[in-house]
Amino acid sequence: MDSNSIPPADGKGPDGHGAACLRAQALHALAATAWPDKLARVRAIGCDAPLDRVRQYTAHAELPGRPAAPERVPPAQVPHRSMATLEGRAALLHALAHIEFNAVNLALDIIWRFAGMPDAFYRDWLRVAHEEASHFDLLNQRLASLGYAYGDFPAHDGLWDMAERTQDDLLARLALVPRTLEARGLDASPLIRNKLAGAGDAQSAAIVDIILRDEIGHVAIGNTWYKQLCAEQGREPVACYAELAARYGAPRLRGPFNLEARRAAGFDEAELTALQAD
Repeated sequence: MDSNSIPPADGKGPDGHGAACLRAQALHALAATAWPDKLARVRAIGCDAPLDRVRQYTAHAELPGRPAAPERVPPAQVPHRSMATLEGRAALLHALAHIEFNAVNLALDIIWRFAGMPDAFYRDWLRVAHEEASHFDLLNQRLASLGYAYGDFPAHDGLWDMAERTQDDLLARLALVPRTLEARGLDASPLIRNKLAGAGDAQSAAIVDIILRDEIGHVAIGNTWYKQLCAEQGREPVACYAELAARYGAPRLRGPFNLEARRAAGFDEAELTALQAD
């Protein structure tokens, strides 16, 4: 095996013994196409897996690996359905499941793609991958209880599109994926939860509560590493964010904002003021 190849499916190291590097296992999981296989590979990556921070890996498969369904369409083509119907609630849960599936891929991608960060960086994002996989599983189980499954409705890939744009710029990735697109989930979660609860679906609403609790921690991880990189590069975080958002075409964020959750996730008052001033 050359130094840049994907690890074997059994998770062994290059010599056939011991565990493969955490980052190599993340790439292996990212390449999995069937969602049960992907989730199994994520769960198999132990928090104490050996870690090579400097090794550069090359993907030898199209990334991310994903199943043929759901059909991927532009965001404007995803139909809106009434919460008053079972199908409408299932479609909303499916949209959330698709976001969580993309979030698993995003956490795996940041682990293998960007070398040279401290050990804690990779272990933080492994924790995120584990929790996103758990969220996907909760949502998929709930879909099954309603008579549906992941893949039954069309979905869009806005999250992954930004990951592709920022594949060569870690600072931009941190600014525009966890701190922008995923942080939008902090704002949207109360509304989604209330819609589901208002439709009498307390079980689904409880899952959204779990996701919001964990996502605050995930966005906080993005904030921590973004601000650390800004400090190392002598960049002022608010001005740097505005520059990166313009360069990479980040969507303009509109309220209402969940300021309590954003503060808990590490956004400071200067950032929240700039957010509300746009």
